[in-house]
Amino acid sequence: MCKCLTIEVRGDYISELLSNQDKNIVDYEEKWFFHLIGFFAPILVITSNIIGGWWTASGAILTLGIYPILDSLLGEDKPVRNIPKSGTPYEVMLHIHSLIHPIVIITLCWRVMLDGNVWTSWAAGLSSGVITGVCSIIVAHELGHKKPRTISWWMGRANLVMSLYAHFTTEHNFNHHKNVSTRLDPASAPKGRGLWYHVLQTIPNQFISAWSTEKRRALKKGKKLLFYKNPVFIGLLIQGLLLGIIWYIFGIWALIVFSGQAFFAIFLLEYVNYIRHYGLHREVGERQTMMHSWQSEKRLSRWTLLELTRHPAHHLKASEPFWKLRPFEGAPNLPTGYFGLFWPCMIPPLWRKLMDHRIPET
Repeated sequence: MCKCLTIEVRGDYISELLSNQDKNIVDYEEKWFFHLIGFFAPILVITSNIIGGWWTASGAILTLGIYPILDSLLGEDKPVRNIPKSGTPYEVMLHIHSLIHPIVIITLCWRVMLDGNVWTSWAAGLSSGVITGVCSIIVAHELGHKKPRTISWWMGRANLVMSLYAHFTTEHNFNHHKNVSTRLDPASAPKGRGLWYHVLQTIPNQFISAWSTEKRRALKKGKKLLFYKNPVFIGLLIQGLLLGIIWYIFGIWALIVFSGQAFFAIFLLEYVNYIRHYGLHREVGERQTMMHSWQSEKRLSRWTLLELTRHPAHHLKASEPFWKLRPFEGAPNLPTGYFGLFWPCMIPPLWRKLMDHRIPET
């Protein structure tokens, strides 16, 4: 497993931006309990996997059908509220999400073992895949910025293994944060590129980049990294072991559906990467600013996705916990939240019509 660091944009520029943020914050705290809404979908999916039948589709219907509508209807919080004095409730919720994901996977595999190759298994896989994207990959993203080799950091690594995307922390922390919105970042989509092409190129290129990144890190330490000692390769072995265990305990169809839901979760991750950097360009070596990431203040996306929508703030100070992130006035704003943009993004011409005119001129 890799030792992961965070890359931050430092200097007077950050101090000035943070000072400007403070001018737009009212003097009362953000309320943590709104983020409890984020537990509704995973609890629903776990329950549905146990009940079976038509319920297995409920998670997908909720997150891909109802949430896109609520994303717009629930609006935004204005003005922005102050940073909470205590982050304990947020950190507890973060770790509970991490512990929920294995339960989702176990109940999914159990459901498929009972039902076999029928529509309820695939519906359960689709619903579970959405939760893997949230309770596993998004949570692992946050935990991956914690101090390396702490319990929280290892929990994030374990969730990525269960998502079959163990190399993500290496690629995200060491390449994406450094090269975001440049030609060197496979996760950043230039203007005009459609989602489907982006996913086809970004998944293999991020894996290749993560592999090369680990080799470069070893060389900087004066070591030659043999392929079987590469953390990315070790991650593959552990994932292979996990697949073997699922096959042995739950059967071949559970293995197939589990793999399918993991791929859907990865697709959702790359969809999110796509929309939060689409069309925003900077040259290699150019200073990173708040103008190189899209943000959204839509309540539902913020509360259920652990403030992932405040992405410019995350890029400018990667070690900042999610509950301290605040929006930047003047940063590029998405027309709605992450749920609401999902279906327009599936149709590239519609996406370009919606977004291209919003891209700031450079």
